[in-house]
Amino acid sequence: MFTGIVEELGEVTGVEKLDDASRFRLRGPVVTEGAKHGDSIAVNGVCLTVVDLGDDEFTADVMAETLDRSSLGALAPGSRVNLERPMALGGRLGGHLVQGHVDGTGHIVERRISENWELVKISLPDGLARYVVEKGSITVDGVSLTVVDAGTDHFTISLIPTTLALTTLGIKEPGDPVNLEVDVLAKYVERLLGHGHGAAPESGEPVS
Repeated sequence: MFTGIVEELGEVTGVEKLDDASRFRLRGPVVTEGAKHGDSIAVNGVCLTVVDLGDDEFTADVMAETLDRSSLGALAPGSRVNLERPMALGGRLGGHLVQGHVDGTGHIVERRISENWELVKISLPDGLARYVVEKGSITVDGVSLTVVDAGTDHFTISLIPTTLALTTLGIKEPGDPVNLEVDVLAKYVERLLGHGHGAAPESGEPVS
């Protein structure tokens, strides 16, 4: 479980293409400190498992399912990435509850630059708009953010200078893809109310 508060702006140092997966090597001195084999690290909002460590770097295997559902497949050596370690039990929840399970990808539609902040418009893939509400939470490339405006096929976020300086959202341009994770609580509520795809059975109805 993560909070969406990015700890470090890391870098991809190597990508090995496999038959149905990819192996990424990433540099992140902060997130690798004290890390060990099998630990989880969020990369642009995607929860990955550490399979090797060394020299402030870690290696993670990314299966085809993850490559298909996220923007990680577009990463190459030199790409900058947002990195976050899992939340420590009993620690402060600075953002919101984030699983690191990407729900889909959008792209930067427009950036409006102001003196002290930027308003960024991001497209929403089909099926996700119902989980995005004004003043609600959403994770964009692993960054916990508050929705300013929610449309049927897009939403907007406001970025402060700190977020622009310390995450990849400061260097993303119109057309660039981003990973999106909606608030998991909204999905659970929908499921419990019986309005989701494959809705829960009515009381007394057998479960096959």
